[in-house]
Amino acid sequence: MRHGKKFNHLGRKSAHRKAMLSNMACSLIEHKRIVTTLAKAKALRVYVEPLVTKSKTDSTHSRRTVFSYLKSKEAAVELFRTVAPKVETRQGGYTRIIKLPNRSGDNAEMAMIELVDFNELLLADTAPKKKTRRRAKKTTAPKAEDTAAKAETKAEDSAEEE
Repeated sequence: MRHGKKFNHLGRKSAHRKAMLSNMACSLIEHKRIVTTLAKAKALRVYVEPLVTKSKTDSTHSRRTVFSYLKSKEAAVELFRTVAPKVETRQGGYTRIIKLPNRSGDNAEMAMIELVDFNELLLADTAPKKKTRRRAKKTTAPKAEDTAAKAETKAEDSAEEE
């Protein structure tokens, strides 16, 4: 029985699963965004977020701990040099999962997982926009009420002339 076992095994043995999550975490850190299945994205979020939290304290111990999970020197350096300074004020929630349309081959649920503070499109939208003042346009065209009144007076004048 699997009562209380909430860890998603992703249909793999533990060594294969750890290697896959390590490779996916390295790709996520290097590229800031990857597309994968929804189940793998959810498992990757659980794997990566503690590593990002560890990287916020730059010590030898935290570097060794992170490297033991990532197994890639380039990804560990990238995590400590670029990712950690951007997320040091954030309390958690370093990744975002966005659902995509199902894969056409096997209809698997697809998702994009990305690091939150590295999405330039969303960061540009949240930047405060410069307030602009507009002057009221002075209209030279007569108002609707004035044109209706003039039309009535013209009709009355033409009727009197006849």
